[in-house]
Amino acid sequence: MKPLHSKFKIISFLSLILISSYAFSQQGQVVINQDKHITVLLDLKKEMNKNETSPERYKIQVYSGNRSGAYEAQKEFSSSFGGWYPSMQYETPNFKVWAGNFRTRLEADRALMKIKRKFPNAFIFKPKKEKS
Repeated sequence: MKPLHSKFKIISFLSLILISSYAFSQQGQVVINQDKHITVLLDLKKEMNKNETSPERYKIQVYSGNRSGAYEAQKEFSSSFGGWYPSMQYETPNFKVWAGNFRTRLEADRALMKIKRKFPNAFIFKPKKEKS
């Protein structure tokens, strides 16, 4: 009676493996339904982001100095002026904190008037063109 019991276990185990492998090897198809204008908007956003670092834009330098001072200035600027996001740049030997991305000098001048109240050494500049 023992050999019959072990044969039954082996056959049951093999059938379980075959059934489970068949059950998990399913194939599916994913269909994405989206508005046709989304791709146009994404392309437009990509084009706009290319202009973010354009040398034709004006920025305001808030700080230039050591790393710890730059982190402090960036933190203080973020808490004081939520609308303009500061970024830290490294130009040997100083860390610099830049804010804004203004299309016109007039926009930059208006922002500078507000920023100078908190950061009196701030000034407007246009970033240099990057060499290709």
